[in-house]
Amino acid sequence: MSAMADRLSLVVTGGLGNMPFAGVAWQVLHYLEGFRRLGHRVFYLEDTGSWPYDPEQQSISEDVRPSLRYVRRMLERVQLADAWAYRDAAGAALHGASEQRLQAELTGADALVNISGVTVLGEEHMRIPVRIYVESDPVRPQIEIAKGNERTVELLSAHTHHFTFGENLGAADCTVPIGRFTYHPTRQPVILDWWTGENRAEPRASLTTIASWKQTSKDIEWQGELLTWSKDVQFEPFVDLPSRVASPLELALAIDDDEAVARLTAHGWNVVPALPLSRDLDVYRDYIRASAGEFSVAKAQYARLRSGWFSDRTATYLAAGRPAIVQDCGSPLPQGEGLFMFTTIDEAVAAIEAVEADPVRHRRAARDLAESELRAETVLARLLADAAVSQPVGAP
Repeated sequence: MSAMADRLSLVVTGGLGNMPFAGVAWQVLHYLEGFRRLGHRVFYLEDTGSWPYDPEQQSISEDVRPSLRYVRRMLERVQLADAWAYRDAAGAALHGASEQRLQAELTGADALVNISGVTVLGEEHMRIPVRIYVESDPVRPQIEIAKGNERTVELLSAHTHHFTFGENLGAADCTVPIGRFTYHPTRQPVILDWWTGENRAEPRASLTTIASWKQTSKDIEWQGELLTWSKDVQFEPFVDLPSRVASPLELALAIDDDEAVARLTAHGWNVVPALPLSRDLDVYRDYIRASAGEFSVAKAQYARLRSGWFSDRTATYLAAGRPAIVQDCGSPLPQGEGLFMFTTIDEAVAAIEAVEADPVRHRRAARDLAESELRAETVLARLLADAAVSQPVGAP
């Protein structure tokens, strides 16, 4: 692709209103702002086919107004208050842009970027010449395709290019089944200045993470093994970690299991509720910026098959200058300073001790790593180049 000074018209689809949580919002907003800062014309479309989710009542609702208020607030943050459309599956109505405006955006777009594959592409989307599938959660789709799941095949086949956070797919040590589609590696883009700001205070001592504790709806069996999609299973081998390190360890969890919380607390973990963080983007960000760094495990689907997946949440810790100590999934990101990847509890202990020994050095290294590897403008320019998106000849 030619220099990114060429202005493209991009339709970006996401799930802001369908999943009105801070982690999802930050993920989508980084794409929207990153493309905008590259000079492209961006239009946001939410057309997931799902009923609205009311972030105020924390439940699915036929009332679309809370979702619309949330989407509008999010898009105002990236100067797209007049460049979006939301198709309401419950009321069969289009909000934001008019139907005429939406059809014009789809007809004139150079590319569509389907973040996390949340949109099932229909006839109106197929007129866009370049349709990019961005897979933030690899492994399960590849296994479904290997098992002959036609719905997943149809979802991916509607796209012209396929990108995945599974940056190790196809490598000799990766056992994720591939073959039907060609996957380009990508990773979460991050707007770096969003995570520094007034971040001058010395962080507190705790290593933290933000997670849902138990999620079983996406578990899948492959070659006789149940591959889970839940953090509770993955934390089990590391439950004694607090007794082996000096740094306090804190989990901000979405959890509804008093017995599990009591057990974690008895082993030395500090457990706080994740919901107050998930409801507010700035509170979520402040929590990360106030942490000494991140300690977290990865879901078995990512780690067991060495997918090369790397967390969008961990990317923001690094952007905030907070070192990360995370379970090894085969990511190619450089580690040893600012970022450590572990497999065993002994490796986790060694990594935490390394950060404890020189926290300033590792905070600086974390930020440098984000600058070199996760900067939104770099990641997204590469994505468009790999998809060979170019401005039509004669376009303004």
